Amino acid sequence: METEVGVNAQDRTVTSNVQTSWRPYAALLVGVIAVSFAAIFIRLAQDAEAPSLVLAAARLSVATIALTPLVLRRHRAELRASAWRDVSWAVLSGLFLAAHFATWITSLEYTAVVNSVTLVTTSPLWVALLAPLALGERLNRATLLGIALAMGGGILVGVSSAGDPPNRPDPWLGNGLALAGAVAAAFYLMIGRRLRARWSLVTYAWVVYGVAALALIVTVLATRQQVLGLPGQAYLWMVLMGLVPQLIGHSSFNYALGYLPAAYVSLVILGEPIGSGLLAIAFLDEWPVPLQLAGSALILVGIAVASREPPAPEQSATAMSALAESREELL
Repeated sequence: METEVGVNAQDRTVTSNVQTSWRPYAALLVGVIAVSFAAIFIRLAQDAEAPSLVLAAARLSVATIALTPLVLRRHRAELRASAWRDVSWAVLSGLFLAAHFATWITSLEYTAVVNSVTLVTTSPLWVALLAPLALGERLNRATLLGIALAMGGGILVGVSSAGDPPNRPDPWLGNGLALAGAVAAAFYLMIGRRLRARWSLVTYAWVVYGVAALALIVTVLATRQQVLGLPGQAYLWMVLMGLVPQLIGHSSFNYALGYLPAAYVSLVILGEPIGSGLLAIAFLDEWPVPLQLAGSALILVGIAVASREPPAPEQSATAMSALAESREELL
Protein backbone atom coordinates (compact mmCIF):
# COMPACT_ATOMS: atom_id res chain seq x y z
CA MET A 1 0.00 0.00 0.00
CA GLU A 2 2.79 2.37 0.91
CA THR A 3 4.52 1.49 -2.36
CA GLU A 4 1.38 2.27 -4.34
CA VAL A 5 1.00 5.61 -2.56
CA GLY A 6 4.62 6.44 -3.27
CA VAL A 7 4.28 5.53 -6.92
CA ASN A 8 1.08 7.51 -7.27
CA ALA A 9 2.68 10.53 -5.63
CA GLN A 10 5.66 10.21 -7.95
CA ASP A 11 3.35 9.89 -10.97
CA ARG A 12 1.49 13.01 -9.91
CA THR A 13 4.79 14.89 -9.56
CA VAL A 14 5.93 13.79 -13.03
CA THR A 15 2.53 14.71 -14.48
CA SER A 16 2.71 18.11 -12.81
CA ASN A 17 6.21 18.71 -14.21
CA VAL A 18 5.05 17.70 -17.69
CA GLN A 19 2.10 20.06 -17.44
CA THR A 20 4.35 22.88 -16.27
CA SER A 21 6.76 22.19 -19.14
CA TRP A 22 4.23 22.47 -21.96
CA ARG A 23 1.70 24.97 -20.64
CA PRO A 24 3.92 28.10 -20.86
CA TYR A 25 4.80 27.23 -24.46
CA ALA A 26 1.14 26.66 -25.27
CA ALA A 27 0.38 30.04 -23.70
CA LEU A 28 3.02 31.65 -25.92
CA LEU A 29 1.48 30.07 -29.00
CA VAL A 30 -2.00 31.26 -28.01
CA GLY A 31 -0.59 34.73 -27.27
CA VAL A 32 1.15 35.07 -30.63
CA ILE A 33 -1.97 33.94 -32.49
CA ALA A 34 -4.15 36.32 -30.46
CA VAL A 35 -1.99 39.40 -31.05
CA SER A 36 -1.53 38.50 -34.70
CA PHE A 37 -5.27 38.98 -35.16
CA ALA A 38 -5.04 42.65 -34.09
CA ALA A 39 -4.17 44.02 -37.53
CA ILE A 40 -6.75 41.72 -39.15
CA PHE A 41 -9.58 42.93 -36.91
CA ILE A 42 -8.51 46.53 -37.54
CA ARG A 43 -8.48 46.13 -41.32
CA LEU A 44 -11.85 44.34 -41.31
CA ALA A 45 -13.33 47.14 -39.18
CA GLN A 46 -11.86 49.74 -41.53
CA ASP A 47 -13.41 47.88 -44.46
CA ALA A 48 -16.73 48.20 -42.57
CA GLU A 49 -16.24 52.01 -42.65
CA ALA A 50 -15.15 52.39 -39.01
CA PRO A 51 -12.83 55.43 -38.56
CA SER A 52 -9.33 54.56 -37.33
CA LEU A 53 -9.47 56.95 -34.36
CA VAL A 54 -12.73 55.34 -33.26
CA LEU A 55 -11.07 51.92 -33.45
CA ALA A 56 -8.14 53.10 -31.33
CA ALA A 57 -10.50 54.58 -28.73
CA ALA A 58 -12.63 51.43 -28.72
CA ARG A 59 -9.67 49.08 -28.23
CA LEU A 60 -8.34 50.97 -25.22
CA SER A 61 -11.81 51.56 -23.77
CA VAL A 62 -12.62 47.83 -23.87
CA ALA A 63 -9.31 47.01 -22.19
CA THR A 64 -9.83 49.67 -19.50
CA ILE A 65 -13.36 48.48 -18.73
CA ALA A 66 -12.20 44.87 -18.53
CA LEU A 67 -9.46 45.75 -16.00
CA THR A 68 -11.63 48.04 -13.85
CA PRO A 69 -13.25 45.37 -11.59
CA LEU A 70 -9.83 43.85 -10.81
CA VAL A 71 -8.29 47.23 -10.02
CA LEU A 72 -11.16 48.31 -7.75
CA ARG A 73 -11.13 44.99 -5.93
CA ARG A 74 -7.38 44.47 -5.40
CA HIS A 75 -5.47 47.67 -6.19
CA ARG A 76 -7.55 50.48 -4.72
CA ALA A 77 -5.10 51.05 -1.85
CA GLU A 78 -2.19 51.26 -4.29
CA LEU A 79 -4.00 53.92 -6.27
CA ARG A 80 -4.72 55.99 -3.14
CA ALA A 81 -1.06 55.83 -2.09
CA SER A 82 0.26 56.96 -5.49
CA ALA A 83 2.29 60.15 -5.54
CA TRP A 84 1.06 62.97 -7.76
CA ARG A 85 4.41 62.99 -9.55
CA ASP A 86 3.88 59.36 -10.56
CA VAL A 87 0.33 60.10 -11.65
CA SER A 88 1.61 62.96 -13.82
CA TRP A 89 4.11 60.67 -15.51
CA ALA A 90 1.37 58.06 -16.02
CA VAL A 91 -0.80 60.68 -17.75
CA LEU A 92 2.09 61.55 -20.08
CA SER A 93 2.67 57.85 -20.74
CA GLY A 94 -1.02 57.44 -21.58
CA LEU A 95 -0.85 60.28 -24.09
CA PHE A 96 2.07 58.59 -25.85
CA LEU A 97 0.11 55.31 -25.84
CA ALA A 98 -2.85 57.12 -27.43
CA ALA A 99 -0.51 58.50 -30.12
CA HIS A 100 0.90 55.01 -30.67
CA PHE A 101 -2.47 53.40 -31.35
CA ALA A 102 -3.82 56.36 -33.33
CA THR A 103 -0.89 56.39 -35.75
CA TRP A 104 -0.44 52.62 -36.03
CA ILE A 105 -4.12 51.82 -36.59
CA THR A 106 -4.38 54.65 -39.13
CA SER A 107 -1.33 53.26 -40.95
CA LEU A 108 -3.33 50.15 -41.83
CA GLU A 109 -5.57 52.33 -44.02
CA TYR A 110 -2.62 53.07 -46.30
CA THR A 111 -0.09 50.24 -46.23
CA ALA A 112 0.12 46.45 -46.14
CA VAL A 113 -0.43 44.50 -42.94
CA VAL A 114 3.08 43.01 -43.08
CA ASN A 115 4.67 46.45 -43.49
CA SER A 116 2.64 48.09 -40.74
CA VAL A 117 3.03 45.36 -38.12
CA THR A 118 6.74 44.86 -38.78
CA LEU A 119 7.57 48.57 -38.63
CA VAL A 120 5.57 49.21 -35.45
CA THR A 121 7.40 46.28 -33.83
CA THR A 122 10.65 48.29 -33.99
CA SER A 123 9.74 50.18 -30.80
CA PRO A 124 12.48 48.41 -28.74
CA LEU A 125 15.10 49.71 -31.17
CA TRP A 126 13.79 53.26 -30.80
CA VAL A 127 14.05 52.81 -27.03
CA ALA A 128 17.67 51.81 -27.53
CA LEU A 129 18.35 54.88 -29.67
CA LEU A 130 16.62 57.26 -27.27
CA ALA A 131 17.86 55.71 -24.02
CA PRO A 132 21.31 57.41 -24.07
CA LEU A 133 19.58 60.81 -24.14
CA ALA A 134 16.56 60.09 -21.95
CA LEU A 135 17.95 57.55 -19.46
CA GLY A 136 21.72 57.95 -19.68
CA GLU A 137 22.24 54.38 -20.90
CA ARG A 138 24.91 53.26 -23.32
CA LEU A 139 24.39 51.29 -26.51
CA ASN A 140 26.23 47.96 -26.73
CA ARG A 141 27.60 46.41 -29.90
CA ALA A 142 24.68 44.02 -30.37
CA THR A 143 22.21 46.89 -30.15
CA LEU A 144 24.12 48.92 -32.74
CA LEU A 145 24.28 45.92 -35.09
CA GLY A 146 20.58 45.26 -34.57
CA ILE A 147 19.72 48.86 -35.35
CA ALA A 148 21.78 48.74 -38.55
CA LEU A 149 20.05 45.54 -39.70
CA ALA A 150 16.62 46.94 -38.87
CA MET A 151 17.34 50.18 -40.74
CA GLY A 152 18.31 48.20 -43.83
CA GLY A 153 15.14 46.14 -43.53
CA GLY A 154 13.08 49.29 -43.03
CA ILE A 155 14.36 50.70 -46.32
CA LEU A 156 13.32 47.52 -48.15
CA VAL A 157 9.89 47.54 -46.54
CA GLY A 158 9.48 51.23 -47.25
CA VAL A 159 9.96 50.86 -51.00
CA SER A 160 7.64 47.86 -51.31
CA SER A 161 3.92 48.31 -51.94
CA ALA A 162 2.44 44.85 -52.51
CA GLY A 163 -0.59 44.06 -50.39
CA ASP A 164 -1.58 47.68 -49.92
CA PRO A 165 -5.24 48.26 -48.99
CA PRO A 166 -7.47 48.63 -52.05
CA ASN A 167 -9.23 51.88 -51.07
CA ARG A 168 -6.50 54.31 -49.95
CA PRO A 169 -3.08 52.92 -50.98
CA ASP A 170 -0.24 55.22 -49.95
CA PRO A 171 2.62 53.04 -48.68
CA TRP A 172 4.98 55.91 -47.81
CA LEU A 173 2.33 57.57 -45.64
CA GLY A 174 1.27 54.26 -44.09
CA ASN A 175 4.83 53.15 -43.37
CA GLY A 176 5.62 56.56 -41.90
CA LEU A 177 2.60 56.38 -39.60
CA ALA A 178 3.66 52.90 -38.45
CA LEU A 179 7.15 54.22 -37.63
CA ALA A 180 5.59 57.17 -35.79
CA GLY A 181 3.61 54.64 -33.77
CA ALA A 182 6.83 52.81 -32.91
CA VAL A 183 8.49 56.05 -31.72
CA ALA A 184 5.45 56.96 -29.60
CA ALA A 185 5.55 53.45 -28.12
CA ALA A 186 9.23 53.94 -27.28
CA PHE A 187 8.46 57.00 -25.14
CA TYR A 188 5.59 55.09 -23.53
CA LEU A 189 7.93 52.20 -22.69
CA MET A 190 10.67 54.43 -21.26
CA ILE A 191 8.25 56.23 -18.95
CA GLY A 192 6.75 52.89 -17.98
CA ARG A 193 10.12 51.49 -16.99
CA ARG A 194 10.42 54.16 -14.31
CA LEU A 195 6.85 53.86 -13.03
CA ARG A 196 6.82 50.06 -12.99
CA ALA A 197 9.43 50.13 -10.22
CA ARG A 198 6.73 51.60 -7.94
CA TRP A 199 3.44 50.44 -9.48
CA SER A 200 2.11 46.97 -10.19
CA LEU A 201 1.52 46.00 -13.80
CA VAL A 202 -2.29 45.98 -13.42
CA THR A 203 -2.44 49.41 -11.80
CA TYR A 204 -0.07 50.96 -14.31
CA ALA A 205 -1.86 49.41 -17.29
CA TRP A 206 -5.30 50.49 -16.03
CA VAL A 207 -4.29 54.12 -15.45
CA VAL A 208 -2.40 54.43 -18.73
CA TYR A 209 -5.08 52.64 -20.77
CA GLY A 210 -7.72 54.88 -19.20
CA VAL A 211 -5.81 58.08 -19.96
CA ALA A 212 -5.16 56.95 -23.53
CA ALA A 213 -8.80 55.95 -24.03
CA LEU A 214 -10.01 59.31 -22.69
CA ALA A 215 -7.58 61.23 -24.90
CA LEU A 216 -8.74 59.33 -27.96
CA ILE A 217 -12.43 59.77 -27.09
CA VAL A 218 -11.89 63.53 -26.81
CA THR A 219 -10.08 63.49 -30.17
CA VAL A 220 -12.90 61.50 -31.77
CA LEU A 221 -15.50 63.99 -30.50
CA ALA A 222 -13.42 67.04 -31.43
CA THR A 223 -12.89 65.80 -34.99
CA ARG A 224 -16.51 64.66 -35.29
CA GLN A 225 -15.69 61.10 -36.25
CA GLN A 226 -18.68 58.83 -36.91
CA VAL A 227 -19.34 56.58 -33.89
CA LEU A 228 -23.02 55.65 -34.23
CA GLY A 229 -24.77 54.19 -37.25
CA LEU A 230 -21.86 52.04 -38.41
CA PRO A 231 -22.51 48.53 -39.76
CA GLY A 232 -22.96 45.90 -37.05
CA GLN A 233 -19.79 44.10 -38.16
CA ALA A 234 -17.72 47.17 -37.34
CA TYR A 235 -18.77 47.02 -33.68
CA LEU A 236 -18.09 43.27 -33.59
CA TRP A 237 -14.52 43.81 -34.81
CA MET A 238 -14.05 46.59 -32.22
CA VAL A 239 -15.05 44.30 -29.35
CA LEU A 240 -12.91 41.44 -30.64
CA MET A 241 -9.99 43.84 -31.09
CA GLY A 242 -10.15 44.74 -27.39
CA LEU A 243 -10.72 41.20 -26.10
CA VAL A 244 -8.57 38.92 -28.26
CA PRO A 245 -5.24 40.76 -28.82
CA GLN A 246 -5.38 42.91 -25.71
CA LEU A 247 -6.71 40.58 -23.01
CA ILE A 248 -6.13 37.03 -24.29
CA GLY A 249 -2.77 37.86 -25.86
CA HIS A 250 -1.62 39.99 -22.94
CA SER A 251 -2.70 37.44 -20.31
CA SER A 252 -1.06 34.56 -22.20
CA PHE A 253 2.30 36.33 -22.36
CA ASN A 254 2.15 37.28 -18.69
CA TYR A 255 1.39 33.66 -17.77
CA ALA A 256 4.39 32.49 -19.80
CA LEU A 257 6.62 35.09 -18.09
CA GLY A 258 5.97 33.29 -14.80
CA TYR A 259 7.76 30.18 -16.13
CA LEU A 260 10.07 31.24 -18.96
CA PRO A 261 12.88 33.82 -19.25
CA ALA A 262 11.71 37.28 -20.25
CA ALA A 263 14.24 37.44 -23.08
CA TYR A 264 12.85 34.24 -24.58
CA VAL A 265 9.26 35.51 -24.35
CA SER A 266 10.33 38.80 -25.94
CA LEU A 267 11.86 37.00 -28.92
CA VAL A 268 8.80 34.77 -29.39
CA ILE A 269 6.62 37.89 -29.51
CA LEU A 270 8.49 38.80 -32.70
CA GLY A 271 6.34 36.11 -34.29
CA GLU A 272 3.49 38.65 -34.41
CA PRO A 273 4.41 40.11 -37.83
CA ILE A 274 4.77 36.58 -39.21
CA GLY A 275 1.40 35.55 -37.80
CA SER A 276 -0.25 38.74 -39.03
CA GLY A 277 1.20 38.20 -42.50
CA LEU A 278 -0.16 34.64 -42.69
CA LEU A 279 -3.57 35.75 -41.43
CA ALA A 280 -3.57 38.61 -43.97
CA ILE A 281 -3.16 36.02 -46.72
CA ALA A 282 -6.05 33.95 -45.35
CA PHE A 283 -8.51 36.75 -44.50
CA LEU A 284 -7.50 39.67 -46.72
CA ASP A 285 -5.84 37.98 -49.69
CA GLU A 286 -2.69 40.09 -49.14
CA TRP A 287 0.28 38.19 -50.55
CA PRO A 288 3.69 39.67 -49.66
CA VAL A 289 6.39 40.01 -52.31
CA PRO A 290 10.04 38.96 -51.84
CA LEU A 291 11.11 42.56 -51.09
CA GLN A 292 8.64 42.77 -48.21
CA LEU A 293 9.70 39.40 -46.84
CA ALA A 294 13.40 40.27 -47.03
CA GLY A 295 12.92 43.64 -45.33
CA SER A 296 10.67 42.22 -42.61
CA ALA A 297 13.15 39.43 -41.94
CA LEU A 298 16.01 41.93 -41.58
CA ILE A 299 13.99 44.02 -39.11
CA LEU A 300 13.06 41.01 -36.98
CA VAL A 301 16.62 39.67 -37.02
CA GLY A 302 17.86 43.12 -36.01
CA ILE A 303 15.51 43.23 -33.02
CA ALA A 304 16.47 39.68 -32.04
CA VAL A 305 20.21 40.46 -32.27
CA ALA A 306 19.82 43.62 -30.20
CA SER A 307 17.90 41.69 -27.55
CA ARG A 308 20.31 38.77 -27.16
CA GLU A 309 23.49 40.31 -25.73
CA PRO A 310 23.39 40.49 -21.90
CA PRO A 311 23.84 43.88 -20.23
CA ALA A 312 27.23 45.04 -18.99
CA PRO A 313 27.79 44.46 -15.24
CA GLU A 314 27.81 48.17 -14.42
CA GLN A 315 24.47 48.79 -16.11
CA SER A 316 21.53 47.88 -13.91
CA ALA A 317 19.04 48.62 -16.68
CA THR A 318 20.18 48.61 -20.29
CA ALA A 319 18.28 49.83 -23.27
CA MET A 320 16.91 46.36 -24.04
CA SER A 321 16.74 44.52 -20.70
CA ALA A 322 13.36 45.75 -19.44
CA LEU A 323 11.42 45.62 -22.68
CA ALA A 324 10.19 42.02 -22.58
CA GLU A 325 7.47 42.62 -20.01
CA SER A 326 6.64 46.16 -21.18
CA ARG A 327 6.22 45.15 -24.82
CA GLU A 328 3.17 43.00 -24.04
CA GLU A 329 1.28 46.09 -22.87
CA LEU A 330 1.18 47.30 -26.49
CA LEU A 331 -0.19 44.13 -28.05
